Amino acid sequence: MPTLFATLKTEVIERGRFLAEEIDGLPFEDKIEALNAIRAMLHEVSPFRDEPVDCVTWVPSETVEGNDYNPNAVAPPEMRLLELSIKEDGYTQPVVTHVEEDIYRVVDGFHRTRIARESPAVKKRILGYLPVVTIRAGREDIKDRMAATIRHNRARGVHGVRRMADIVAELYGLGWTDSEIAKELGMDADEVLRFKQTKGLPELFKNQPYSKAWE
Repeated sequence: MPTLFATLKTEVIERGRFLAEEIDGLPFEDKIEALNAIRAMLHEVSPFRDEPVDCVTWVPSETVEGNDYNPNAVAPPEMRLLELSIKEDGYTQPVVTHVEEDIYRVVDGFHRTRIARESPAVKKRILGYLPVVTIRAGREDIKDRMAATIRHNRARGVHGVRRMADIVAELYGLGWTDSEIAKELGMDADEVLRFKQTKGLPELFKNQPYSKAWE
């Protein structure tokens, strides 16, 4: 004999099927809005609600904008490969974003965003939309978003150093210590020091002890 919870689960699934049929009959934009709203509601009761990937929503691509601190650059051959990957395999990774009023600011995935806009075949297939997730609550501060972008890049092994010195200097100016920068960006103390040396700013070294190499 089925338990109360088993019966309830069956009823919930049946109501879900009915709801899916109702949504399928909506006009396109209303359908997207309803799906996003329902995903957000399900996310609130999910045991995985602390994980951004638990709630992927689709938003108009023109509402997704890049940031001005990402030091990562992708060469043309890799961009062509990324486009081919998305053409053949679809979007297997959402764009990681931070919501700023009506704008989704990219934390990770700027090049996936570019493909959605610049590849006619992809743009047509995804109907001018992009899959996004938003970063965890409490991680919206600029220094936290910068650190998240760099961690994503470094974890993939795709990371440009051209602007890293600027980013280290900016985080230092925001009040981060050397140890905080090293921890949040996945660096060791020597890497942080080298980037500070690259900037050549005296204020970055006012509390820096001399290395034994100078003795």
